[in-house]
Amino acid sequence: MTTPARATGARPDDSPGDLFNPACPTRQVLDRLSGKWESMLIKVLAGAAPGEVRFAELRRRVSGISQKMLSQTLRSLERDGLVARRVEPTVPPAVHYSLTPLGLSLDGPLDVLRQWAERHVVEIETARTRYDEA
Repeated sequence: MTTPARATGARPDDSPGDLFNPACPTRQVLDRLSGKWESMLIKVLAGAAPGEVRFAELRRRVSGISQKMLSQTLRSLERDGLVARRVEPTVPPAVHYSLTPLGLSLDGPLDVLRQWAERHVVEIETARTRYDEA
């Protein structure tokens, strides 16, 4: 018999997630954070002083992101409780973004991953070249 955790992807507080189940909440969170833009936006927002960044500034600082993709990504991060949005009632409205405490807690783990990538990028590029030449 299949347990409810496996059938629905939900899990009791004391059970591990099932990363092989597409409905697993842990897998869904990891999928969210492994997107092309999420980690860059979290890094920009984590380094922001005094903690808020306007939409246009985010777009300038994250090279290559379209306005539509930036908006969609910020909405998703806000929905997940990682980003807070504040709107000033001006004309036009000034929209500010900041990390929530939960979002800020990702800065360290993402920094470790970035450092790993920087340490091993030459090895990976060498492996790609060998593979492509074979």
